[in-house]
Amino acid sequence: MMKTFSAKAQDVRHDWYVVDASDKVLGRLAAEIARRLRGKHKPEYTPHVDTGDFIVVVNAGKLKVTGAKGSDKIYYRHSTYPGGVYETSFDKMQGRFPGRACRSP
Repeated sequence: MMKTFSAKAQDVRHDWYVVDASDKVLGRLAAEIARRLRGKHKPEYTPHVDTGDFIVVVNAGKLKVTGAKGSDKIYYRHSTYPGGVYETSFDKMQGRFPGRACRSP
């Protein structure tokens, strides 16, 4: 009879990955990075244990989006003051802060 395998936190090995984001589509890159951060690409994946790896993204300023999302995709932020909602498009944000769209909050 087979027993269910459960990874132990002290036995998990975390690797480092460098991802080149130049000319990659934002959503597809984000999905693959999330999969590796979570550890779902490993055979010893266990949901309640951190089996993920460390990710370094280079050339994040060269990300692309498909279609008209460059001008239509809106990012919002708030200054915590009443009426302090700011919005910017993907193109403007990439021009001023390259790679911010790929950064985790």
